[in-house]
Amino acid sequence: MEEKDWNEIARRAVNDDVAFDELYEHFFPKIYNLIYARVKNSATADDIVSDVFEKMVEHLADFDSSKASFATWLSRIATRTLTDFYRWQSYRQNVEWDDVFSPKINEEEHPDGQLLVKEGKQELLLALDKLSEREQRIIELKFWGEMNNKEIAETLGISAANVGVILFRAMSTLKQILGED
Repeated sequence: MEEKDWNEIARRAVNDDVAFDELYEHFFPKIYNLIYARVKNSATADDIVSDVFEKMVEHLADFDSSKASFATWLSRIATRTLTDFYRWQSYRQNVEWDDVFSPKINEEEHPDGQLLVKEGKQELLLALDKLSEREQRIIELKFWGEMNNKEIAETLGISAANVGVILFRAMSTLKQILGED
């Protein structure tokens, strides 16, 4: 399957509702997962994601593909919107990983499967809490934001190689904490 040129679709979306709908349909789940992974509350995530897409609409004509890809540009809007949210909040809740990913277990083969999944998620949550903020952020962008290293690098203002190193070390740390070989 051919990779879509999201930069071109974004350029057309300024005046083309069909192109805009295509952008929205493609990027909404990614932005939602990215935001939800940080705020851990679906109602709050809905509000923030709504703000992100309002800002996207407002500034779509300003998008410049020579400076960044559309995915990176939109992720920056999401990151700034999230930063604004935290700036005005006096609390930060823990991640509710159950709503971010939910592996399916065959109950007939593993009657205690859902309990095992829940315990595994709790262990993962505790392990992630032991990583630095930067490591957590890169993991969130990589796995919940579905971004590649280059997009993460552009979003965070670091090199793609640095993202790779941080990601490798963070994953190694998680494996060590979780006792995997």
